Amino acid sequence: MACSFKINSFTCCSNDNNLKTWPFSTSPVNFKDSKFMGKSIALSTDQRSFSNDNVKAPAKFSVNAQASLCVSRSMRWWEKTHKPNMIEIHSGQELVDALSKAGDRLVIVDFYSPGCGGCKALHPKICQLAESNSDAIFLKVNYEEHKKMCQALHIHVLPFFRFYRGAQGKVCSFSCTNATIKKFKDALAKYGTDLPGAGLAKGLDESELMRLASTSEEHRMEDLVLSAFV
Repeated sequence: MACSFKINSFTCCSNDNNLKTWPFSTSPVNFKDSKFMGKSIALSTDQRSFSNDNVKAPAKFSVNAQASLCVSRSMRWWEKTHKPNMIEIHSGQELVDALSKAGDRLVIVDFYSPGCGGCKALHPKICQLAESNSDAIFLKVNYEEHKKMCQALHIHVLPFFRFYRGAQGKVCSFSCTNATIKKFKDALAKYGTDLPGAGLAKGLDESELMRLASTSEEHRMEDLVLSAFV
């Protein structure tokens, strides 16, 4: 059964009720400096001098636990196994441009967060579906980096997907997890095939463009609207 929990104003849907975040340290650990019950412990290979006080070990050693073992890098799961048709979006303008230039191709906008367990669990499956549906375009939007944009588009549950196709614009939107991936596959089957009169891409509708422009400091609304029809 899926569970949901609040993270920074969005709801993260996850199938794993036991997900935990474990703390990592980037500092080397030197056991010779460790304290136990207020006393230093010396580690020795000489069994005759096994004492808490004033012990000189014949062979001192230390263990450096290098958490810099690219832990931070390995946790960047959202960058792994990307396919050529998966594109990271870095601004509202990029989202508008990508949708407007898609022609009659199916576009799936994937809203995710690095801290969302459901997003992380679903990511490998989405990569597989992107590979098997190479004609579709997968646009990925990082909620943590683009909160204002996501909120302007009324994205409050993660993972969340929006499907756009040609002149129809947005054809469906929903949240799903591994347990409900059938919704995603059904939408791919329905909107990924040839559609009559797909035509030029409509992209975001006018109300979405207005909300998006209201959160943008670098672009005026006219810029966003005009670029959507170029």
